Amino acid sequence: MEKYKCKSVGIIGSGIQGVCIGLQLIKKGIPVTIFDRHDPLSTNFHPASYGNAGHFSPYAVLQFNRTDILYDVPKMLFSSYGPLALKWNYIPKMIPWLLHYLKNCNKKSMLHTAKYMNQILSLSNDAYEEIFKEIDTTNLIKKEGIIYVWTNKNLKSRELEIKTRKNLGIEQKLLTQKEILELEPNLKPVFDSGVIYENAIHARDPQGILKKIFKLFIDKGGKFIQENIISLKQISESQTIINSESEEYSFEKTVIASGAFSKNLTDQLGENIPLDTERGYHVHFKGMEHLISRPVIFLDRGFGLTPMNQGLRAVGTVELGGLENPPSKKRIDYIIKCAKELLPQLTSHEDEWLGFRPTLPDFLPILGPSLKNKNIIYAFGHHHLGWTLGAITGKIISGIVAGEKTNLDLSPYSSKRFN
Repeated sequence: MEKYKCKSVGIIGSGIQGVCIGLQLIKKGIPVTIFDRHDPLSTNFHPASYGNAGHFSPYAVLQFNRTDILYDVPKMLFSSYGPLALKWNYIPKMIPWLLHYLKNCNKKSMLHTAKYMNQILSLSNDAYEEIFKEIDTTNLIKKEGIIYVWTNKNLKSRELEIKTRKNLGIEQKLLTQKEILELEPNLKPVFDSGVIYENAIHARDPQGILKKIFKLFIDKGGKFIQENIISLKQISESQTIINSESEEYSFEKTVIASGAFSKNLTDQLGENIPLDTERGYHVHFKGMEHLISRPVIFLDRGFGLTPMNQGLRAVGTVELGGLENPPSKKRIDYIIKCAKELLPQLTSHEDEWLGFRPTLPDFLPILGPSLKNKNIIYAFGHHHLGWTLGAITGKIISGIVAGEKTNLDLSPYSSKRFN
């Protein structure tokens, strides 16, 4: 019996998910075309893959569906100096997401999310290492570890995180304030203790890495078409149609990897997926990247600092407000205030940026076929971990498209859980 081979694939989205999926499919000898309204090689294109914190975070198994966080949400929302904010005009649109979130905010759901995030996160760095062997990562990747710091204010939450990671076999080294300052002497000691993930790596230029992977995809025979995709459908067992504003394209299979913009397409397919967006911000302090040797995240404040080629990047906060609301100056001011709390040496900032994290209310991504259209495959909803999960998502989705068997349990990532 002849082995099945997919004849052609269209991918909607040229962020880190779409590009890594495309690369893995091309390696399997399957013709691939990626579509996006923006060219990944453009200097004016600043998507989530550009503006993130640059961390590869295989240890980040715990998410926001935790009872210890739930009690603090109202207090955070009403504080101008807090890690969480809400655009009040967006509340009516967020109600379906919030109802699902409340249903998933309990110990059982928290541990379920942690278990199945760990399943894919534990494979994430190895998947990237395979790609990094094929591209020049000079001055793009650093392996100095990543430090998280905190005050004694929320010690029960910190103990929960440490215990959950320990139970999952994640390497972590607890640090005293003195030990943190020995590693990062420029920090102001406004924290009490912390943890270092010594094997963690970070990107000095996330978009630089994305461009290298995209070029590798093109060099291996992949195609890219710069068009805005407005609709898609499956018309038979072996054909899907992608429509742009001006053209119609036919493929055997289609992958939706459009991040926070995926819901517009899944709604057309009759699936009621409660995908929404966490809005994240960053600024750069030019010429200040030498102040720290590795990323430092201040958990109490929900923000972090990463030394990048563009300068010291201060990034963070969660703002619930959809895709249409304008950027919030208060969020930028919050990040700057937090950055100068940790590093009073900082002066003026540049590059105020807003990006969108695609988030589902149980904080697991959707990886797998559409319920009603088996030749349309979903790959979105990676929330804060889109950058970390790009390479492993590429391997998982390419395997699904090619009809390969896997020893991973992929059922928790199915869109079935919301329908």
